[in-house]
Amino acid sequence: MTDATPRPAHLGWRLAAALYDVFPLIAIWMVTGAVAMIATRGTLNYHALWYRLLLLGVTAAYYVPSWHYGGQTIGMRAWRLRLVDGSGRPPGWGAALLRFVVAPLSLAAGALGFLWCLFERERRGWHDLASGTRLLRLPKS
Repeated sequence: MTDATPRPAHLGWRLAAALYDVFPLIAIWMVTGAVAMIATRGTLNYHALWYRLLLLGVTAAYYVPSWHYGGQTIGMRAWRLRLVDGSGRPPGWGAALLRFVVAPLSLAAGALGFLWCLFERERRGWHDLASGTRLLRLPKS
């Protein structure tokens, strides 16, 4: 008999989903780079602040709506993970955006914000705690 209750996702599932999400992100970044190259007539400086902010913006445009509308990115869907707020629904715009902003800070702190889920009772990282969200592993259907 299997338990049909979603459980907090452990670090391994989070990493698997993040790795899977790299692939659509690479495609998005490549298209963004091509458009920027066309817009600058071949003189794009990849180190320019505006270009780095553009890449950050399109990355946010991938994650934030995915989390808000369905609680899942492509990688999360593949590994049966769902992001929920305190009431069990996908997070609102503010919570999804806050999670996106805090996640790189969690990584920049030597990944301590992500490793935090190894010790926290509900397996939440700093970005989950800040945004009031939980990442759940859904049972097989």
